[in-house]
Amino acid sequence: MCGIVGYIGASQAAPILLDGLGKLEYRGYDSAGIAVFDGEEIQLKKATGRLKVLSELTHDGATMPGTAGIGHTRWATHGSPSDTNAHPHCSKGNGIAVVHNGIIENYLKVKKKLTNKGYEFLSETDTEVIAHLLDYYYKGDPLEAIIKVLHRVEGSYALGIMFKDHPDQIYAVRKDSPLIVGKGEEGNLIASDVPAVLKYTRDVYFIQNEEIALLTREHITFFNMDCEEIAKESVTIEWDINAAEKGGYEHFMLKEMYEQPATVRDTLNPRLKKGKIVIEELGMTPEEIQNIRKIHIVACGSAYHTGVTAKYVFEGMARIPVEVDLASEFRYRNPILEEWDLVLIISQSGETADSLAALREAKSRGVKTLGIVNVVGSSIAREADKVMYTWAGPEIAVATTKAYSAQLIAQYLLAIHFAQVRGTITEKEAGSLLNDLKRLPDQIELLLANKGKIQKFANRYIAARDVFFIGRGVDYAISLEGSLKLKEISYIHSEAYAAGELKHGTISLIEEGTLVAAVATQEDLYKKTISNILEVRTRGAFVLAVTNEGNTEIEKAADYVIYLPQTSSYFTNSLAIIPLQLFSYYVAVGRGCDVDKPRNLAKSVTVE
Repeated sequence: MCGIVGYIGASQAAPILLDGLGKLEYRGYDSAGIAVFDGEEIQLKKATGRLKVLSELTHDGATMPGTAGIGHTRWATHGSPSDTNAHPHCSKGNGIAVVHNGIIENYLKVKKKLTNKGYEFLSETDTEVIAHLLDYYYKGDPLEAIIKVLHRVEGSYALGIMFKDHPDQIYAVRKDSPLIVGKGEEGNLIASDVPAVLKYTRDVYFIQNEEIALLTREHITFFNMDCEEIAKESVTIEWDINAAEKGGYEHFMLKEMYEQPATVRDTLNPRLKKGKIVIEELGMTPEEIQNIRKIHIVACGSAYHTGVTAKYVFEGMARIPVEVDLASEFRYRNPILEEWDLVLIISQSGETADSLAALREAKSRGVKTLGIVNVVGSSIAREADKVMYTWAGPEIAVATTKAYSAQLIAQYLLAIHFAQVRGTITEKEAGSLLNDLKRLPDQIELLLANKGKIQKFANRYIAARDVFFIGRGVDYAISLEGSLKLKEISYIHSEAYAAGELKHGTISLIEEGTLVAAVATQEDLYKKTISNILEVRTRGAFVLAVTNEGNTEIEKAADYVIYLPQTSSYFTNSLAIIPLQLFSYYVAVGRGCDVDKPRNLAKSVTVE
């Protein structure tokens, strides 16, 4: 979950490395470091804390001259955050420098071997074994040494490597951790993610597993594990570079919340043609859709919560049984997968380690897979049988908002399409649902315009210790995401419960003044949810209710009510989540939390 940047070219490397790392700081911010070849030696600077500490230490890179270098911003896995554990790591005499994203699973075994050979280790990291192992195998040919190391190490990795003896070269390698190569006019780059290189180039190569890239000032060459040169085609990135900047907003998270209407339109509109849903990338015949016996939705975090919503939508509309699995559990429970099952893998980055492993497990069983991802060319996008992009653009804040909304839309479209093909809804019903979908962007804008009222309410709960979210059906899925947003960025303990489960133990936690957020958007469940609201309110809870326009009966039970525009009961998550996102945001801001980079979290979880 760390960020890697490398540069070799005609310009000074250190400022470019620091600038690129700044675009990747959402991936890791415990410590940072850069290594630059100054013409004679590989010079190293590392610092604990946010990237600005390293920038100040190097005077924005001015004190580290040189036109080739690698950099890293870290999210700790092996060893606590410290200057010593920060990357880059070097072999003895700084002859080889390495930056690494991922986990080397057999590092203790390798470390023991190297220690017996006389190598001394300074850090607690798994990465340092790579630097020393490279030194052990290096006999003058960097590529030969790299390939030997890759045959010895187990786990996931994206590597940037420099050799003092070959100052005009940088090497990049990946296995199960993201890494791209950018070809620029003034030099070439490596990076963990596209935003780091957009300032310098839009032409990038996506390195696949066990491929090695050799970068010089003018050329980029790719090799496989047999040391054979391979041909690759670059991809032109169409993002507007301003999409990765704050654009006047105080935080990326706030900016990305306000981008949700556009995100919904961008994900929706290309799939609507002449009043019909056309998902060209799906590549499934009507017969294949009719033959689906079960859908398995596999994801992590917020993407998993969209899957919980989608279960209700697919089962309600298309009458297809759905199982929703946390990706970290899916492959370890030996899931029962049948020939006519469909596995949906949902991931914003397309690089989530557990989700990628689940995808590979499904494919090894011969089951059809569909990736719903946001990043073009990502591992899940490449490895799934089919891919459906969400077109949310770059999402920088660690806590997802617009990618979550886009994932919901993608699954709504799939559900309606499947239902039409299977004949479980009429053309009239499909038309009504599509009209509701097309209204969602404008309705989201209306809710965002109400931020002032939500901010005032949030200010009352800056000092809260516990908050509970409750709901039934789709509203339970909304509650899961609302609760996660609050705990992610404000560090307030928060839990979500199916409202009907309150009496089975959870209600014992309710005391005077406890905030309970009750979501009630399912008309056929209003009365039951109101009963649950009364249960917590009579025990001293203060109740915030989120419900549909017209459900004024809830005012008798709740203390504060947020009303949503009318839409299909299947799509209420797309509206109800907006005030809950805003509430979490303003509570976190009021508490002085770092909203975009919450502690202990990283944007793209590329290790198990």
